[in-house]
Amino acid sequence: MSKVFQRILPSPVLTRERVRLAFAAAVATDVLQLALGPLGWAFADELLDVAAMILTWRLIGFHPLLLPTFVLEFLPLADLLPTWTGCVAIVVALRKRQQAIVLPPPGPSFDHDV
Repeated sequence: MSKVFQRILPSPVLTRERVRLAFAAAVATDVLQLALGPLGWAFADELLDVAAMILTWRLIGFHPLLLPTFVLEFLPLADLLPTWTGCVAIVVALRKRQQAIVLPPPGPSFDHDV
């Protein structure tokens, strides 16, 4: 199933900037949701979740783990947990492992004429 997602929604190559921005968006969302409290304000939590999912998707690419994280945020008191930060950490670790296997190691190329 993940191969289908990879074909339909290819993930970008992770750069330090993309990872930093994804973590910043996740941490900011989790902190704002914690500041709003367990009851939240009228649809503010939901808007933050939508924004976090879109930003994460655009920065580090779509991953199936984004869906349960998004749904989990609708459960009462779940928005007090750092779910977006945890999701970004897991997806970044999985993508780094995946890209380390797929990408050739950096270094000089020896296949050109001297």
